[in-house]
Order: sequence, then structure tokens, then C-alpha cells
Amino acid sequence: MTTVVAQGTFDILHPGHVHYLSDAASMGDRLHVIVARSENVTHKPEPILSGRQRRAMVDALAVVDEAHLGHPEDIFVPIERIDPDVIALGYDQHHDEEGLQRALRDRGIDCEIRRATPLEAAEDVLPSTGRIIDRIVDRRC
Repeated sequence: MTTVVAQGTFDILHPGHVHYLSDAASMGDRLHVIVARSENVTHKPEPILSGRQRRAMVDALAVVDEAHLGHPEDIFVPIERIDPDVIALGYDQHHDEEGLQRALRDRGIDCEIRRATPLEAAEDVLPSTGRIIDRIVDRRC
């Protein structure tokens, strides 16, 4: 059985998230998703929704076998516990694949890193939380 881990913030679920997780699920037999804790999100604005709510929304998706809230101090703790065969990165996630592979190897985690494919552009699809928020502000404020 091939176990896949995907991870992200997943603030305001959108078609890009669903595509990423569906793509990740196709890489193996079981998909575990690690949802970042708000305090660990440093590369973009703080999430709108709580970690508990974001985890519950991700867990409700049919392609997800189990969703986990990330560790408050060490992002590798849930990865060590799950012991995946594959880590699926989103096509536009900011991770340095070589650096991540070194960090995994240093912790004795032997798994493959793959990138998900991008969501094909469609005129009526908002593929990011930022774009959804911008549209809400434009239309409601």
C-alpha cells in the first residue's frame, strides 16, 4: 500500500485545493493531509479560518483518507508518524524540493517527493484564497 502525504494551509477551500488533493490521492492508495497550524503560516497572510475548521473541511473531502492538524513546533513530527511513501507538493507551493529531501533524509524519512499538476485555467474558476477574498471585497465592500 502506497501512503501519500499532502500538506498546506487550506484556508477557504477552492477548486485549486480540490485539484491538488485529487492529484495527490492518485499518487497512492491512502492520502493523509497535514493542515498547517495558523501560527506556522509565515509565507502569506494569517489564515481566516481556524486550524480546527480547516482540518475538518479537508477531512470531509472524499479523496482524503485522514486529515491531521500540523505540529505546533516541528512540521516533521506528523510526517514521521505517518511514514509516507510519497510527499505530494502543490504545483506552486514554495518548498525547495532538494532542501526538503535533505531534511527528510536527516530525520531518517525515506520517501519520494512529487509535484502535483496545475489546475487548468478556466474563466469562471477562482483558484486561490487570495483571489476569492479579493472578489468578496470588490463585491461586498
